[in-house]
Amino acid sequence: MGFLEQPLDIKDLPAEEEREFSPIPAGWYTAAIAGAEIKETKAGTGNYIAVRFDITGPQHQGRVVWTNLNTRNPSPKAEEIGRQQLGNIMRAIGLTKLEDTDQLLGGNLSIKVSVRDDPNYGPSNEVKGYRAIEGSAPPVAPPAAIKDAPDSAPPWASKSTDRA
Repeated sequence: MGFLEQPLDIKDLPAEEEREFSPIPAGWYTAAIAGAEIKETKAGTGNYIAVRFDITGPQHQGRVVWTNLNTRNPSPKAEEIGRQQLGNIMRAIGLTKLEDTDQLLGGNLSIKVSVRDDPNYGPSNEVKGYRAIEGSAPPVAPPAAIKDAPDSAPPWASKSTDRA
């Protein structure tokens, strides 16, 4: 048995805020990536990145939408689609290389949300597209420096002593 340091009265404990779980209308929304973690598929034959998007506004601010991106899957097509979606997210937030899913966190982008009618669970949201937020250009990596060939000289600087 574990005794509490002090008795707790139900009237002194905060109640959970009532939250809205119905789908948001289809359309483009600004969002921030609030979660991204690699998970194993139920069958144990692949991996996916579970991504949480927090809608930042102006409409439906505070609502949450999730998506899963296949990164390893027995179906080459499913894996291709997942990697394409991940690439679209990276381009939208200006990320040129990804080594850890934590690099996605805090990324701001626009997501295209649709409403899917699931016969078992009813209507739910599905993320169908990703792009940079309009009016803001995602950061771009600087171009690689061009190296000159070592000890190269322009043709007119050659010291040829042969003259015809």
